[in-house]
Amino acid sequence: MTPCSHLTRLPSPLSFSSPSATSTFNLCPPPAAATRLRCRCSTADTPEMVKAIRVHELGGPEAMRWEEVEVGEPKDGEIRVKNTAIGVNFIDVYFRKGVYPAPLPFTPGMEAVGVVTAVGPDLTGRKVGDVVAYACKPMGSYAEEQILPANVAVPVPSSIDHKTAAAIMLKGMTVHVLVRRVFKVKAGHTVLVHAAAGGVGSLLCQWANALGATVIGTVSNEEKAAHATQDGCRHVIMYTKEDVATRVKEITEGKGVNVVYDSVGKDTYNASLESLAPRG
Repeated sequence: MTPCSHLTRLPSPLSFSSPSATSTFNLCPPPAAATRLRCRCSTADTPEMVKAIRVHELGGPEAMRWEEVEVGEPKDGEIRVKNTAIGVNFIDVYFRKGVYPAPLPFTPGMEAVGVVTAVGPDLTGRKVGDVVAYACKPMGSYAEEQILPANVAVPVPSSIDHKTAAAIMLKGMTVHVLVRRVFKVKAGHTVLVHAAAGGVGSLLCQWANALGATVIGTVSNEEKAAHATQDGCRHVIMYTKEDVATRVKEITEGKGVNVVYDSVGKDTYNASLESLAPRG
């Protein structure tokens, strides 16, 4: 047996999580510390390598390295995907900084779109050439190619641009949970959305508006106010110039809102409570 020339530590799959800027929208705990090890040895059969972003130590953007990694072949229930567009989310930064723990080294990234280049033995429902998207698990989308469980990949219609699909998967699922499960928004409801011009906020405003709700959004400046209005906010509050709770009471004629979606937390907590209608 020849000695191993390289050892690669691969990240374990993650549970579902959200891309919000704070823990408010975090829908799952950080991943367990378990990892898989893949050993590349010096043999005549050189394994296929691809490029990926790797994080060997926690820190800022400088902690990310562009390295070669072994991609391997898909096993039972798996597919191999060549990524064409990769989503970037705040949760990626949290893992890189160590806010959420992950065994080092790891490849960040929680969502992507790509083309299937290989399928595992006896796999049905997916074939080479399919365009698919995934979000949340397993972590590791900052790579040219990756192995995925086939059951986490969804088909992407040809009418949807790859970049659009990659940017909307994780945030879109988060918004779906918020407006259809956490609180089921209906026509006639009034909702308050903090950070209305953010990634999750902008989708949430559009979705709630499409459901027939009256959307009140908070933003920090005029530029973001214009975006929020375009995304369906009937009323926009600039929290840097106005008292949020007071404005909400004025807008709702003292009734308050049915639900507040607060992705900020500490600084907006009291205003959120004061803005709620009874039983909101």
